[in-house]
Amino acid sequence: MQDTEIIFRIGIGHGIGIEVHEFPSLSEKNDSLLQEGMTYTIEPGIYLPDVGGVRIEDDVLVTENGYETLTKYPKELQIIE
Repeated sequence: MQDTEIIFRIGIGHGIGIEVHEFPSLSEKNDSLLQEGMTYTIEPGIYLPDVGGVRIEDDVLVTENGYETLTKYPKELQIIE
């Protein structure tokens, strides 16, 4: 099994609501259409065996013309020593 298959199986995001992980999830198992007004997390990740992993999460709002990113935190690489 390739690492990309593992990453995809855990999904790339989920709905935002009252619960931590709201339906619908953003994964290959879900064929629901995104609709205006829905909010989601988009959280791609990478996991390396015996090393660890990381996800970078953005919150997005589905709009009439696409989406709006609600997360405003910058994503520049920061090296902490």
